[in-house]
Amino acid sequence: MEPDPIAPETQLTERETAALNRVRVVTYALDDAVRIPGTDFRFGLDPVLSLLPIAGDAAAAVISLYPVAEAYRLGVPRRTLAGMVLLVAVDAVAGSVPLLGSVFDALWRANRWNYRLLERQLTDPSRG
Repeated sequence: MEPDPIAPETQLTERETAALNRVRVVTYALDDAVRIPGTDFRFGLDPVLSLLPIAGDAAAAVISLYPVAEAYRLGVPRRTLAGMVLLVAVDAVAGSVPLLGSVFDALWRANRWNYRLLERQLTDPSRG
C-alpha cells in the first residue's frame, strides 16, 4: 500500500507521524503483506486468520481495532471513529462466514480504508 503524499502545507506532529506509521505497518500486515506471483493482487493476515473458525476472526477484529484506538488517542472526531468501527464490524461479521468470509476479507480491506480515514483527518489543513 503506497501512502498518499502529504501536502506540503500540512504539518504533522512527531506523535501523529509516529502513530500514522504504526497504523501503516498494521494495515500492511493485515491487508497487503503477500502478493500473488504474476499478479498485482495482494492480501494480508486478515483473510488467512479468518480460515480459523471464531478465534481467527476474533483475533483479526481485535487487531483491526488498533487503528481506531490510535485515531481515538489522536482526537479524531467521533463521526470518523464511528465510521472506522463500522468498517471493522462489517469486516468481522462478513469475514466470519466459512470460506466465503476469507474471500470477503481479501477484497474488503477495512484496515486500508481506516488508515486512509486517519491520514485524511490528520492531514486536513482545516483541522486547526
